[in-house]
Amino acid sequence: MKITKIVENLFKKYIPSPFTIAIILTLFTMLLAIGFTKPSEKNLIGYSMDVLGFWEQGIWNNNLLVFAYQMMLILVLGHVLVLSKPMSKLILRLTKYCTNTANSAMIVSVTTMLVAFFNWGLGLIFGALLARKVAEDAQRRGFKLNYPIIGAAGYVGLMVWHGGISGSAPIKINEKGHIKSIMNNVSSEETLGKIPEIINYGQTVFSWWNILIFIAVLITVSTTFYFMGKRSEATPINLTTYDMDSEDVQITDKSERLDTSSILGYIIGSIILVAFFIRYFNDLIELKITPNLINFLMFGLAIILHKNVKSFTNAVGQSISDVSGILIQFPLYFGIMGIMKSTGMVALISGFFVSISSATTLPIFTFFSAGLVNIFVPSGGGQWVVQGPVVVESALQLGVPLPKAIMALAYGDQITNMLQPFWALPLLGITKLKAKEILPYTLVAMVVGSAVYLLGLIIF
Repeated sequence: MKITKIVENLFKKYIPSPFTIAIILTLFTMLLAIGFTKPSEKNLIGYSMDVLGFWEQGIWNNNLLVFAYQMMLILVLGHVLVLSKPMSKLILRLTKYCTNTANSAMIVSVTTMLVAFFNWGLGLIFGALLARKVAEDAQRRGFKLNYPIIGAAGYVGLMVWHGGISGSAPIKINEKGHIKSIMNNVSSEETLGKIPEIINYGQTVFSWWNILIFIAVLITVSTTFYFMGKRSEATPINLTTYDMDSEDVQITDKSERLDTSSILGYIIGSIILVAFFIRYFNDLIELKITPNLINFLMFGLAIILHKNVKSFTNAVGQSISDVSGILIQFPLYFGIMGIMKSTGMVALISGFFVSISSATTLPIFTFFSAGLVNIFVPSGGGQWVVQGPVVVESALQLGVPLPKAIMALAYGDQITNMLQPFWALPLLGITKLKAKEILPYTLVAMVVGSAVYLLGLIIF
């Protein structure tokens, strides 16, 4: 497809690495702050020093640093779960039902989106491994397959994740006082009084309208992949067997007996799960899903599914490279947020959106702007920190329900993952496909998904 080739060339020629983009955005934000928010009584040098101070305070904001660690654990623990033997068996069982490109693409896309709705890190690696194993199985059994379509189907979990259980925005606004904390020094005291302590999952992720939108995306996107598969031509496959199990460990000396003890693994995993239910049972009933709740549950499950400490830590070692990008990018985004809050830029930007929007059109503008921002800030958590206060302030001024406005941001952020290849890197590494091979099909998924999300925002 010609348009996908153009997009691929644009990314290669003009879009630098995500970390470089974060640096450019930081410098750009500093210049905007100095140019548009400098008080008349301040001199240029003095105010520039103030902006640097706001930036430094934002980088080391304790609450935001906790948030960064929570997001990194969600990705790592999700990857660790996929590397367990039960998950490996599930993936291999699913491949038995894949007999051609059409039904394989549908099975991979449906299961990947379902898993990613629960946890985005889990869905990302699950989809990649499932796509790889489907191709290996086709190679072994001798049926023809269009491998790039299957690889693209394994990536579509990233277009539903932010509206799911581990979505950065929904999960943080479910923490008591989080919304008010990011709106301090942004909103007036009167406006702050209108902000709820929490917005729980019953209003966002598990609301009837979000579930309906997710089901619609699930059906339309998987059906689209089925028909793309029906019309596709087979591609050559030459893959070695990818080893998914990290738990086949051997004892090399007596000191490792405890490390490889399944009894110890089951004990510590069970203790974690018992503590989890004691602490979070009432929160689960009330749909108060938080990052700590999800991570604690996955921590216990991961140890039990891996059976022993050695297998678990081996899987962590394999998974840890996934977080290197967001580990170093998050502080820069926190610094940008520090500048925007302390200089009043959030109020200026939200005022612009209010001036061009109505209660009906603000969610639509939010969707498109979030999609655009995601191309440059390919981290949902980082984007929430930077764009979240603008969306909240604009919604409060126009009387748009906060759950709808925030989910519009989530939808826009996740949909352009089909265009932005940053999060596809783990999948490309596992499948041995290239970005240009899956991009034609992920772009089709993006168009179909965008239509569903926009229709949902208009109707609901």
